[in-house]
Amino acid sequence: MTSKPAVDDGLRARKRAATQAGLEQAALALALEHGYENVTVDMICDAGMVSQRTFFNYFGTKEGAFLGTPPPMPADAELARFVQGVGADVLGDLVGLITAALVDQEPDPGILRSRRMLIERTPELLGRENTRITELEESLTLLVLERFHAQDRSEESTPGLEDEARMAVTLAGSVMRFSMQKWFTGGFTGSPGELLRHSIALMRRIAAAENPAPEGARVRP
Repeated sequence: MTSKPAVDDGLRARKRAATQAGLEQAALALALEHGYENVTVDMICDAGMVSQRTFFNYFGTKEGAFLGTPPPMPADAELARFVQGVGADVLGDLVGLITAALVDQEPDPGILRSRRMLIERTPELLGRENTRITELEESLTLLVLERFHAQDRSEESTPGLEDEARMAVTLAGSVMRFSMQKWFTGGFTGSPGELLRHSIALMRRIAAAENPAPEGARVRP
């Protein structure tokens, strides 16, 4: 039988998520109508019917309401499992690791579309979003390198090992972007988690069909 504290925690989490989504919707709608630079925290609070104190409990800055919270990092146990992975499918495992941290979320498509539209037309937000993406990519690159080192691979024994790690992260990002684009355009009717698993399966199917070129072979432009 579910205990009352667990039920209360779940209710509070849902209420918090609903309040945060409402504030994000209000902020994005105001910015798309009036321009990001013309929207104040007071305007967002009035539209969301909350106090400034409540607003800053959810978002540390005005900018945070427009960009949303950063994607959650995987749990320590998941990170350790990835690093200790023994298979050669580092790309598939990396996408799976990112997916595991996202599947519990059910993002609002309307919020994501509005955010994307606003970021694309606002250089200040675009620059900040690119910085966040770069920081995440650097963290994931270090994680992939840690896995390579756990497999007794080093820069000395494998020239270009860091480039290999960065390529894995770049390809993983492409899989995520493909999934987001397909979801935005309504080309997939399942849940975000199902779409990400579908994208992973496509990626693995493509990789399995590729025949690696012989060492020194000429690659066509």
